Amino acid sequence: MLLSLQLYSARNATPYADVIARLGALGYDAAEGFGGNFDDPRATRAALDAAGLSMPSIHVALEMCENDPDGVAELAGVLGATRIFAPFLMPEDRPTDAVGWREIAARLARCHAAMAARDLAFGWHNHDFEITPLTDGSVPMEILLEAAPMIDWEADIAWIVRGGGDPLDWIARHGQRITAAHFKDIAPEGEKADEDGWADAGTGTLDWPAILAALKTQSACEILVAEHDNPNDFDRFARTARDSFAKL
Repeated sequence: MLLSLQLYSARNATPYADVIARLGALGYDAAEGFGGNFDDPRATRAALDAAGLSMPSIHVALEMCENDPDGVAELAGVLGATRIFAPFLMPEDRPTDAVGWREIAARLARCHAAMAARDLAFGWHNHDFEITPLTDGSVPMEILLEAAPMIDWEADIAWIVRGGGDPLDWIARHGQRITAAHFKDIAPEGEKADEDGWADAGTGTLDWPAILAALKTQSACEILVAEHDNPNDFDRFARTARDSFAKL
């Protein structure tokens, strides 16, 4: 399993070329790109090559996947990415009922077909809102996985917990859809308010020994992506996540 790091975590520690160099020095295998890395993808690729890193997965907005699949394929080709994950819906774009989520699933299915035609894997990356049941009792993530059975899933483990779910249960039921997972953690109640309640991966309240064991034995996960949504010290987080993964 590759150890990667989502570069969104480093948005306050740029320039990204320096961040990527530091990740290489820390022994990471890979980095996961997002929109902030796409303005000059060739420069990003040069930084990756210099650091000895790969970028097997990238986060690309759903609208770009729908409207410019050739552009996505070109971007992936430059960066060396083979897995595309659509990462987010703005609050105003999130359906409030099962019918709306089935429409999102249909859009994801069409994106999958477009990416597959270009030899790219495609899937969804969750936050908490897909895990929390709707007023009718349906669960958006269940709808996406059922109504778009061809798509992959990059499971953000800590967001599953924040959405009220049990990651071990989700892995047991849907592990074969999980081709990548986010390695992140939640601080104890009331702690690390300046970091939005997140903890460095492997140091918080999640049972990462059990979760990683489940990912290894019950899922198709190939990439573990360290992430912290708001670290007050990026280098500390990156070192700690690397050390936690090594201990696991």
